[in-house]
Amino acid sequence: MGARTRSFANLLNTDGTFLSGAINNTSLSSISAIPAAAKSDLVPIIGYGLGNDSAMEHVDGGRSGVAVFDSTYDAYCFKFTNVRPVNDNVEFQWNASTDAGSNYNVTKTTTIFQAGHDESGSSASLGYDSGADKAQSTAYSRLSRNCSNDSDHGTCGELWIFNVASTTYQKHFFSRTTSNDRNNFEYHLFSQGYLNTTTAIDAVAFKFSSGNLSTGNIRVYGLK
Repeated sequence: MGARTRSFANLLNTDGTFLSGAINNTSLSSISAIPAAAKSDLVPIIGYGLGNDSAMEHVDGGRSGVAVFDSTYDAYCFKFTNVRPVNDNVEFQWNASTDAGSNYNVTKTTTIFQAGHDESGSSASLGYDSGADKAQSTAYSRLSRNCSNDSDHGTCGELWIFNVASTTYQKHFFSRTTSNDRNNFEYHLFSQGYLNTTTAIDAVAFKFSSGNLSTGNIRVYGLK
């Protein structure tokens, strides 16, 4: 027994971890099952590069079935990277559809608050934006405000939508974005609410309140 203990001890570092050569050419036997490999929580689905588009639509089954937006995932996340408008001083917005994108007019209730700070450091703000609320409205909802079209400006952030395929529950969502506005303010905007429908949501669209999407990327992920 003592010899076995000494033999095992010779395989260890002084801190109790195995030496690099302690396990070599080892085989397994009588194994009935091997645990499944760990999965990433966020699964990449598809990415969209923007280039003077009037809107970016993500429709379930689009792009030859690659654009999944159904019960495959419990939640969907849209990530925005440097989305920039053609026009100056416009809102970045989104809406949802229950008819594969024929209409983007789902009834929604939302609330928004934001923090802002200008480049000169002379002004800052933090508050609830009552003017951006939606109360059972079918209109597009704000993701970022007063967006600048300067070549070095853009909107970055994410939108999460939950349980989109449910025919029992409303669909909750939240977003957070950071963006440059026309007066060189940096705004961090938080939006949340619910889509007031028990019909499955099968498409979403992103656009600016006026003019096209100039440049940027929108990537879609699913959460298992």
